[in-house]
Order: sequence, then structure tokens, then C-alpha cells
Amino acid sequence: MPEPAKKDEMPNGEKESVAPDSIEVPMPTPEISLEVSPPPAATPLSTVKEEDEPVTVVTQPPPPEPVVTVQITTPPPPPPEPVVTVQITTPPTPPPAEGANTVKKLSIDLPNDSVPVSAMGRKDSVWSLGEGMAPEDLDKPIDTPPLSSLLIEKPQSGSIHVGEDITFVAKVEAKDLLRKPTIKWFKGKWMDLASKTGKHLQLKESFDRHSKIHTFEMYIIKAKENYAGNYRCEVTYKDKFDSCSFDLEVKELEQSQNVDIRSAFKRSSEGQDDAGELDFSGLLKHREHKQEEVPEVDVWEILKMARPDEYEKIAFEYGITDLRGLLRRLKKTKKEEKKCEAFAKKLDPAYQADKGGKIRFVVDLADPTLDVKWYKNGQEIRPTPNQRKYIFEHKGTQRIMIINNCSLNDDAAYSVSAGEDKCTTELFVKELPVKVTKGIEPIKTTVNERIELECEVSEEGAQVKWCKNGVEVPTGPRSRYRVKSEGTKHWLIIDDASKEDTGTFSLMASGGTSEAKVQVDLKPLKIIQDLQDTTVLLGQPLKLHCEIFPGNVPGRWYRNGQLIQSSDHINILQRAKNHRLEIASATIHDAGDYTFVPEGYTQSLCAKVHIIDPPRVHLDSLNFPDNTVTIVAGNKLRVEIPISGEPAPRVVWMKGERVILESGNRVRAETFSDQTSLTIDITEREDTGNYNIVLQNEAGEATASIKVKVVDIPDPPEAPLVPEIGGDWCSMTWEPPIYDGASPILGYFIERKKKQSSRWMRLNFDLNKETTFEPKKMIEGVPYEVRVFAVNAIGVSKPSEPSKAFVPLAVTSEPTMLVVDDVTDTTVTMKWRPPDTIGAAGLDGYLVEYSIEGTDDWKVTNTELTEKTKYTITGLPTEAKILVRVRAINAAGASLPRTLQHSILVKEVIEPPKIRIPRHLKQTFIRKVGEAVNLVIPFMGKPRPKVSWLKDNEAVDPTQVSIRNTDCDSIIFIRKAERKHSGQYNMKVEVEKHMDTAVVDIQIVDLPGPPQCVKIEEVWGENVALDWTPPKDNGNAAITGYTIQKADKKTMEWYTCLEHYHRTCITITELVVGNEYYFRVYSENMVGLSECATQTKDSALIVKEGMHMKNPEYIDHDFTEPPKFTQPLVNTFAIAGYNATLHCSVRANPRPKVIWMKNKIAIIDDPRYRMFSNQGVCTLEIRKPSPYDGGMYSCKAINDLGEALVECKLEIKVPPQE
Repeated sequence: MPEPAKKDEMPNGEKESVAPDSIEVPMPTPEISLEVSPPPAATPLSTVKEEDEPVTVVTQPPPPEPVVTVQITTPPPPPPEPVVTVQITTPPTPPPAEGANTVKKLSIDLPNDSVPVSAMGRKDSVWSLGEGMAPEDLDKPIDTPPLSSLLIEKPQSGSIHVGEDITFVAKVEAKDLLRKPTIKWFKGKWMDLASKTGKHLQLKESFDRHSKIHTFEMYIIKAKENYAGNYRCEVTYKDKFDSCSFDLEVKELEQSQNVDIRSAFKRSSEGQDDAGELDFSGLLKHREHKQEEVPEVDVWEILKMARPDEYEKIAFEYGITDLRGLLRRLKKTKKEEKKCEAFAKKLDPAYQADKGGKIRFVVDLADPTLDVKWYKNGQEIRPTPNQRKYIFEHKGTQRIMIINNCSLNDDAAYSVSAGEDKCTTELFVKELPVKVTKGIEPIKTTVNERIELECEVSEEGAQVKWCKNGVEVPTGPRSRYRVKSEGTKHWLIIDDASKEDTGTFSLMASGGTSEAKVQVDLKPLKIIQDLQDTTVLLGQPLKLHCEIFPGNVPGRWYRNGQLIQSSDHINILQRAKNHRLEIASATIHDAGDYTFVPEGYTQSLCAKVHIIDPPRVHLDSLNFPDNTVTIVAGNKLRVEIPISGEPAPRVVWMKGERVILESGNRVRAETFSDQTSLTIDITEREDTGNYNIVLQNEAGEATASIKVKVVDIPDPPEAPLVPEIGGDWCSMTWEPPIYDGASPILGYFIERKKKQSSRWMRLNFDLNKETTFEPKKMIEGVPYEVRVFAVNAIGVSKPSEPSKAFVPLAVTSEPTMLVVDDVTDTTVTMKWRPPDTIGAAGLDGYLVEYSIEGTDDWKVTNTELTEKTKYTITGLPTEAKILVRVRAINAAGASLPRTLQHSILVKEVIEPPKIRIPRHLKQTFIRKVGEAVNLVIPFMGKPRPKVSWLKDNEAVDPTQVSIRNTDCDSIIFIRKAERKHSGQYNMKVEVEKHMDTAVVDIQIVDLPGPPQCVKIEEVWGENVALDWTPPKDNGNAAITGYTIQKADKKTMEWYTCLEHYHRTCITITELVVGNEYYFRVYSENMVGLSECATQTKDSALIVKEGMHMKNPEYIDHDFTEPPKFTQPLVNTFAIAGYNATLHCSVRANPRPKVIWMKNKIAIIDDPRYRMFSNQGVCTLEIRKPSPYDGGMYSCKAINDLGEALVECKLEIKVPPQE
């Protein structure tokens, strides 16, 4: 079980009332009223309360039993010390018997706890208030915070009813404070209320700038019963500290109870460390608490039955605060009570004696032969022959102990033992009051002087207390105050007096008080060296210095009325009478009026500090490369350049030798405190150049230069030249423009048009970086013109002048497939194929040339052009190697030659045959019925090989399959394939004894036939089971699946139920009840669906159970109609570079074919257009249109019943260039 907590000592001497150690719900401690019955022969208690009070004599006969009331009252502030008053009253009784001690009214003043109890001993009868403080803790010195007077208004104790509001206010004067002080509110000893704020508790702070007072408020809203108790506020500022405690009483129905005085004044008699210590936990003042009537509970019986770890919980539940006393009592109650047989009359519970008097303790023994031993605080008292302190007497069965000359050391617990029995009592020794015989004299002095306050009392070694303004003076080793005493004289010494020592000092003794005023004034201020006005360059050190007397007076520095504190930037020094303020690197903000105010004086020292800075132009902050500003011609230019300088410099803008004035119209300059600007409303090419800036002030001069570059679109290039012309192309060149707009030319746009037309067409959408270009896709024989645009970063120039008109006319392409057809000893036969491109000029013939290998002498073999693609060169030398080439000739000239890649040996050679089967023929060659079959199978061999074909090991019928053989290949041609043409074709090539063979598989496939025998197997509920057999004709290809459709008998519109179904039976589900359905099935192979489907002969009626419906006669409605546009196209404007869409809607049945046209020309496979059609809504999307995409757009819808057409006009707008 933890040790009971000690009571906290408040700085102002007030004590905090004890409450259970609980944070959530503090346990209220009710006021206790108990009734006790003392023994019949108890000796009365007598004390003298005050000298001036009359003595009240009270006797205590056995009947009636006295009522003892114990009440602890704590007076409100300012008296700091609580007074414990013990009053014993009994009903009026007859005069006391002879020799009986008198009972007097007892009042004990508790001294301040700042004096350690161990140092005081028991001389002042300091009684514990039941805090449960261990004796070893009493010997420890209590740390006392430094004396301070921060609080000018302290919270006062208050009393409210449950549910009411109350506010506690604390005020702190801030005239001498540099910052706001720190305040904390506590409940009890430890509970910090800052974390408990909410709807029932609010903490507020405010500051009055006129009166310089901080106000702190604690606002309790709708108080509850458990809010009652002791509160404390603590204020700290640097090394200063102040606190104040106050009480809150939440009133409910008052109920008083009796207190057992013997329990309240119980003293431990065990031989332990705390033996003889008083336990006043029962005398604690308990706040009033409304208690509901509950059945009486014997706490001690509960504690006897409980485990030790439950003692603290039970004590908390029943409001027991003295845990140490609880354990001691519980320990005694658990002991086996024995019947006292040794004593016929025991000692009284308590005895009272004056200091210096004597006291007699008498017991009666039942057995006079028993040995008796006396004890003090558990230690046996032995008689000493030379001292008369303790006297022991025997009178019959009485055993008497007399204590002479009682002192405070005799205030203890006494016990007597006889045999195994033992009885205990307590002795209280009352000390006579100490009076002040010589009071304190007033003192008036100055700071730093020594102060001695002297006072004389009536008793030597008396305990006194020094106070300042009602607050006890701390006298610890670190305190400024020293206390000295010699005999009856006492001194309070202050070695180094300060202005804070001014006040009323008092000495308090138990029998009187003396006080006197101490006045500490400042010494006269003398200024030895005043502050001097200073002018400092920006960034240079700034030092302010002054000298004052007295030298140990601190002071504060102010700039423009604001307090300056020492920091990394500012260093404040004081050495004796010298006060210095140093700034290592002065800034603009350091300029101003500086004032030094000595602390405590009204005089001040002032100086002005000026910070000057040479002018500077901060071009780096503009982030302009090479300090060049680029602007597009025609735009407004405003360049803002940061400048600095103190004082503000004078700024002049110049271009060359011309000064730019602030009053200019188009070009003007403006200057402000932190920047200067150049403004050109409408920039022109002539504004390009260097602009100079000149700054001047008293600290110096600065210059800077910026370059303004005005950029524009370039001039148009010169008219292009067309040096070379082809059939559908030409090559064109041009010269760059003379003026490029002060920006590099990025490229060129090229346009062309027919000479008879006025519409130019752009040929490149990506810039052409070169000054040459080849327009293509021109029509031969039509005259054209071309022109060029120059482009830079600003925009596109105007077009150049058109070129001279030219007409494309091209030669043919080179002949193709030039091969050697035959070689003899003197001739070489060559053959080739016509050029792929002949062009509009046609083809006049071919020119054949040859040259001996190793020479460049090409000889023409035919003097006249040959129109045939085969020619024999004659008169060649035997075994010579020659190269051959062929040219195609037309009106535009000779084409590029087609040259044989290898030389030809003029000599007859036998070459074994070799068939080169194309890759796609190495697998089965599949064609649909009706398509043409044209297979070219090349081979090699010389002399000309003999080729033969077999189909399925039989000769090929030439009426069915056409076979054409040449010197180098064999061609199989079937104009219209039929299924009978399928089979395996064997090819054989022979040259003399050499032979080569190859096989070609041809498969002609067709649509499959319809399935056989589609029938309805079963109908149940909303399901129909179908079954069919595969078709007889599979179309010469495997059946890949089936498509099943259904139709309602009413409309006979067929809907697909399932596609690509592989099995020959299926169950159709989710049919509509009441409808009658027909079903049909298509077969499918690799070619597609069969042309027709097999339909069920019978229909399936989905009948609802229990009902029969008669199908009404239904006349089919003709839903077919020709196309009709329900929403036409609308003329549209679009922005170049942003997608544009055209919309219209059409209605038609059957579904029409939609064709989009631009300028009457159909749009087909153009990636710049996207066409959509959904539920009759037709959309044409034009991706990033250009001005050339404008024109008339039309949409045509066509079906078997007719056609419809709508048109609109699309205009493309080009946004203006910025």
C-alpha cells in the first residue's frame, strides 16, 4: 500500500486541504461528529487558551456521557495560518472533587510549515492534521520558492450551490515584465486543470494595454458536488514565482456527526519510528456533503475480511484518507483482545500540564505483587539516583509516577505494564507564550546597502517567524535573507538591498508581533557618457555606447518604442557602468530612434541611427538570360527591375544618348521606392536595343543595362524556282527572307495550286527546315504554281510571289524483271516486263544496250526502238562475258536503265531443273467457289525445261484448268473455281536426264447446306427442346457451328438465339408465355452461314397452365420506309486545331447505308475523319481541322426503297496569334 501523500506548502503560507487522491471524481470528506464514552475515573484535561481569557472549569462525572465536537476551521485570506480549535463541552455538573485537575478551553495555533518539524521538536506542540506524513519526511527541509509579488489580485474562496456558476480572477501587473507570465490552475495537489477544460470549465486570458495588467480567469459552469475542494493558481515569470490557494464550497443539505475525540487524538505507542507522533487525520475539516440515508456499514468488519491489496480501494470508497492510521488501527483490531486482569484502575486517556509544572500518573493493581514498568514512547523509564525528574511511589495497590519540571520533551505517549497487561495515556505540555519586549525599528536606505532588523523577545531560544507583507520570509541557504539569534535577540539581515525589499517586515512570536516599514530607494542617476547619433553603411557593424552611475543598474534598450532583446543579430552588453548595444551587420530595419532606459529611473538616453546603402540594381532576380527581354511586336512591354538603396536613389533610364522621361507617351519610365520600370505601350522593331539604368544617392552610384529584343513575323521569301520537273512531282528552291523577325527561321510552309484555280493547297503540315522541297502527287499535263511561307517562333509570314507556271511530265519507270531467256555461243536472248509506271506521255519503245565486262563502253544493239519485251543480241564473241541493260523511252525521255545484276557468259550451258514453290503454296491452297485461281510456280533449268502436270495421278483436263508454261515458270489458271477443281496437282520439270517434282494441294470450298430435319422434341413451361441432323453438304469444309433463330408467329421477325453452337440439340429458354414460336437453324463452316435455313414444320405454343387463349387474327404491318432525315445538318463554325463534329439523324427500314461527302466527294479511308452511327444518329468527327478542311459537307442515306441527302457548311476559324 503506498505511503500517504504529504501536504504541499504554498508560497504565501496557506495550506491545502486534503482530498482523496482521485482525478476523475474527488471523494468528498464529510464533517465528522462522534460520541465517545471515556472511562469513569478519567482525569480531566486542563489548558489555558489565552492569557486574557477567563478560565473555564469543567468537571466530568460518569453520567451523563459528554459530547465532544471537533471542528477545523480555516479563516479566509489574508491571514495565512489556519487555526485548529479543539473545544470540549459537557453539561453543567456539581463542583469537582478535591484534588481533581481542572479542564480548560484549548486553542492551538499551528505555525507555518516552512520551518521543519524536526528542527522545532515538540516545543510548539505542532500537531499533524492527519496527512499521514512519515516521521522521516518531517526531518527533510521543505523547499520554499523565492519570494515574489507577481499577483496583484488573488482568487478568493467562494461558496455556491450545485448547478450555479462562479468565476475566479487573478491579475498580474506587466509593467516590469518583458513577456506574458505563465499561469497554471490546479485542483488539489496535482490535477492540472488545463487538460480538463470543456463545457463545465473554461480558462480565459486577457491583457489591458492601458493599465498593463494581465487578467486570468477560471470559469466554472454548472458546478457539481465533486467540484468542491481546494484550488491553487501558480504564476511564474523567469525566476519569479507566486501562487495562491483558495477554496470552493458547493453547498448541499448540512448534516453533522459526532467525532470520537479519542480516535482524533490517537497516538501510536508501538516501538516504531513514528512512535509518539500525533495523528490528527480525524481533525481534518470536511466539507458539507449531502448524503443519502444508507444502512450503516461496519468498515472495519469489511477490512478484516478483505485482502491487503483491497485496503486502498475500500478506504477510497468510504472516504478514509489516513491510510497509515487505518493500517495501525486494523492491526490492533486483528489482535486477540484479552481481558485486562492486572489493573483495577487504568490511566486516563490523556493528561495536561504546563511547562515547568509537574504531573502524577496513578494506576491501581488488582494484584499488588506484580512488577510494574513505565515507558515513554515505548522506551522504559528507569529511575536515576542523582536526578529528581521521575519519582516512583507505591501506596498499597497504587503505583504512581511523578514527572517534575515538565518540558516540551515530556510531551509524549506514556504506558505502564503489569505482567502481560498494559495501559497507555498521553501527556500534553503547554508552552507559555513568547512576548516581544523590544520591537523592530523602521529603516530607510538605498539599494546595495546592508539592512539589519533587530527584535527582542521574552524567552531565550524561542521560535519566531519573520514575515514581509504578511508572507513568511524564506531563509534557506540560497535565500537573500539571513536570520541570526543570540539569547533573546533576533536579527533579519539583508546584505545587498534592492528596491524589491521595500515593504513591511514583521516578527511573529507565540505571544506577540512586532512590525516596521523598510524603505529602499534608488541612488541618484548620473549620465557620464550619453548616446550619440550614428550613421552606418548597410552591412557594417553598429555600436551604441553609454555610461551611467551607479554602475550596477540594469536597463532596457528600445528601438522606435519597441523593446529590444538580445539575439543572434543583436548583442546587449553591460560591464559595470558601461552599457553597449552591438549589431555585427546592420540592416535597413536597424535604423530608427534608440533609447536606453535604466531600470527603476524615469530618465532615458536617446540617439538616432541612420542606415545608408549604396544603390544597387538587382537584375539577377529577373531570370532573363543575358539580361535580354524578348517581346513580340505590337504587344505592351513592362519591365520591372528591383532596386535598393538607402535613402531611395534617383533613377534615370537612357537608350543611347536619349533620356526616357516619366511623362513619355508610348515609351516612359516609372520609379518607386523598391523598383523601377520601363513601359512601352505598343512595341515596334525600332525599340530593339540596349537600355541603360543610372542610380544615384548620397552613398554612391550604380549603373546597369538591359537589352530589349522586339521580335516579329518574318518577311515573305522570294518567289521560288522550279529547276526540275517529273511526271507528278517537281523540285523547287527559294532564298530565305531578308528580315527574319529577329527570331530564327524555324521552317517553311509550301502551297500549290492549279493555274486555272484560285484555291491554294498546303503541301506540308510539318515545317520544312530546308530551302528545297519536292511537291508530289500532281497531275501530269496540268500547269501548276507554288509559293512559300516563312515561319519563326512568332508566326507565319505573308506568302511569297508564286513561281512561274510549270507542267509535270515524267518519263516511265525502269523496266521490270529483266532476265536471261536464252544463251548460245553467239547470241543472248533477254526478256523483261513493261515498267510499272508509264505515265501520261505513254511508252514509245525500249532501248537495249550491252557492254563487255570490265569496260564502261555501252553499245546500243537496236538502232530502232523495239516495242516487244524480248530481244536477242547477236554477233557476240564466244565465251565473252557481257552486261545487259534496258531503258524505256517516251516523249519525256529515257527512263532509268534496268541492268542485269550479273554478267552473262556467251556459251551454251546445261542447268539442272529446280522448282521454287512459293511459301503460301507449301500448304493447302484454299479458294471459295467462283473465285479465280492463278498460281505462278517459278522454276529454273537450261536449256528450256519440259513441264508436265497431273491431277490425282491423271492428266489435267485443259478445258477445266488452263496451264501456261514459259521458260522460267508455269501458271495454273482457273477463271471460276468449282468444287471439282479441288485435288492434288503434281508438277514435273525435266531437262534431259535431270528432273524435279512438286505437289500443290488445291481446295475449293463453298457454303454448307442447311441442317436436316429440324424438329421440336419437347415443349414445357417457357422452354423448347430442338434437335436436328448435320447437313448433307458441308461445302467441302468442316462444319464449325450452327446459328439458331426464333420468330413469333405474329410478326415472323427472326431473332438470333445463339451463334456458333457446336452440338445438334439445344434447349431454348425464357420464351414469352402466350406466344407461338417457329425456329430455324443455319449451318456454318469456314466460308460462312448456309444460304438457307431449315425451319421447324410445327410451331411451339407457350401455354400458361390452366388457361387457353384464342389467338386473334393479326395483320402484319409494313415497317419498311425509304430514308428520311429527322434532324438535318446545321452550318457550323469550328476553331482550327480543335476537333469538330457534325450530327444528323435518319430514319429508314431496312437500315440504310450512310455516306459522308465533302464538296460532293465521298470521304473514304481518310484518317482525319471518324464516322459513327448509333440508333439512327450519324456523326462525323473532324480531327484537329485546319482552314483547308472547311467546305460543304453532306450526308447521304441509301436503302432499297430510296435515298435522302442533307448538307451544311463548315467554316474553320484561325485564332489570332498572341
